[in-house]
Amino acid sequence: MLDWDDPIAEFKAENKFAKKSESSGSEDKNSRIENKQIKFERDNAVVKENSSHAAEQLNGQFASKVEAVKVSDKRIVNGVGDINQLAPFKYPWAWNFFLNANKNHWTPLDINMTKDVQDYHHKLTTEEKHLYENVLAYLTTSDILAMRNVGLAVMEKMTAPELQIYQARQVYEEALHTWTYQHCIESIGIEQSEIYNRYRVVPQIHQKIQLANNKLNSVLRPDIDLTDKDELDNFVHSYLFFAGVFEGCWFYNGFSPIFALQRRGLMTGTAEQLQYIMRDEVLHCAFGIRVVNEIVKEEKLTLDENRLRKMWDECEAAEISYAHYILQDPILGYNAEDHIEQFRFIANRRAKQLNIAEPFPGAKNQLSWLDEQANMRKEKNFFETRVTEYQTGAALSWD
Repeated sequence: MLDWDDPIAEFKAENKFAKKSESSGSEDKNSRIENKQIKFERDNAVVKENSSHAAEQLNGQFASKVEAVKVSDKRIVNGVGDINQLAPFKYPWAWNFFLNANKNHWTPLDINMTKDVQDYHHKLTTEEKHLYENVLAYLTTSDILAMRNVGLAVMEKMTAPELQIYQARQVYEEALHTWTYQHCIESIGIEQSEIYNRYRVVPQIHQKIQLANNKLNSVLRPDIDLTDKDELDNFVHSYLFFAGVFEGCWFYNGFSPIFALQRRGLMTGTAEQLQYIMRDEVLHCAFGIRVVNEIVKEEKLTLDENRLRKMWDECEAAEISYAHYILQDPILGYNAEDHIEQFRFIANRRAKQLNIAEPFPGAKNQLSWLDEQANMRKEKNFFETRVTEYQTGAALSWD
């Protein structure tokens, strides 16, 4: 046995034994060397033979499978093309989403939160603090849900790599948004264990989270088979919910209470970060809607009108309950009815983009200033502004 303190001890012992039996040992030694040589040559021949046989089998296997990738074989789901070969593109619009997303690169550390600390502790009313805290309590959980949906339930089902690459960026962005909310909470000094648990103990927040969880769990199963029409139909309706409602309405409209504070010069650091997030979410929503429309066309699906009507009714009810909770008392320039009506207006916009019937005909654009927030323009003293702010602000294109 080897001695790890003296690894060559064994060989020293053998050497001593060899000296004691020198007279008879020389012949045995030569015999052992010869036997070892014969065994080595025999084993080496076997290895060469096995290797040659394996190589022939491998070459034959690849020779029968090597074919050029056809762009026509690519599909959003259930494709038979090579998922590892990016180009040529069948969906160049998906690649453009990826390129555009990278122009909005930022981190929460780029934005100064000093004024927000002062505003929260010395300027916000009790009603405004309630609003601010509960908006963050909802968003902290929502972006993790969005990240899990794309990363775990959707991305692995895409069979065109240009779609997966944008969705990989989307997963990163959802994580970045989660970091942003955490940064706001930590910077201001709000009790984290309390605010992160609100979605579990506040029914009006929990209701929205639970609706999303139900959709996610229905497509997160390992046995899902999208070649089955019923499974595919459920997957598309779930994706439609996350793109059109969860990100397209609840997120898009969900930032407006903070923007209402920003319009009065309050919590401007938080609002600026939400402006960056909103740019991401606009792309997430547009991408998801485009994917849903493409799948419907490729797979010749017909969306269930009754199922869609039920979705809109449930989401509206959840939004009404949420709005009346976060705005129990209105704040200056913003109230629950404004929030609810704007949800209905945005829902009609998303429905039109999805080529389905408007769920709330006649809804009014109650917050005409909201769209301006997605088109942020920075005008700051150059010497007080980080270079990244000019890069992200100037390079974006929303074509």
